[in-house]
Amino acid sequence: MVLFRRLLGDVLRERRMQLGMTLREVSAEARVSLGYISEIERGQKEASSELLASLCSALDAPLSEVLREVSDAVAVEEAAAALVTIPVKRRDPVVASAA
Repeated sequence: MVLFRRLLGDVLRERRMQLGMTLREVSAEARVSLGYISEIERGQKEASSELLASLCSALDAPLSEVLREVSDAVAVEEAAAALVTIPVKRRDPVVASAA
C-alpha cells in the first residue's frame, strides 16, 4: 500500500538536504517543532495543509511543486506494486490437428 505521508516526508527531506538545511533551521523558519518535522519526514505524522504550507515556505518550495513530486513518487510506487501483484493467467496450449 502506498502511504502518501511517507512519500511526502521523503520529498520534504530531500528538499531540505538539497538546500543543506538542518531540521533545526527548518524548525526555526517554519515555526514548527523540530520533533514534529522529524516525524513528518519519517512518514509517522500527517501534515495539515497549514503546516505543509509553512514547511514549503521554509524550504523555498512552491506547494504545487512539492505535491507534484509526491504525486510522481506515488505513481512510481503504484506501478511497481502493479508489476508485483498482477497474477499471470496461463491459457491451455492450442493443439493443432493434423488434417
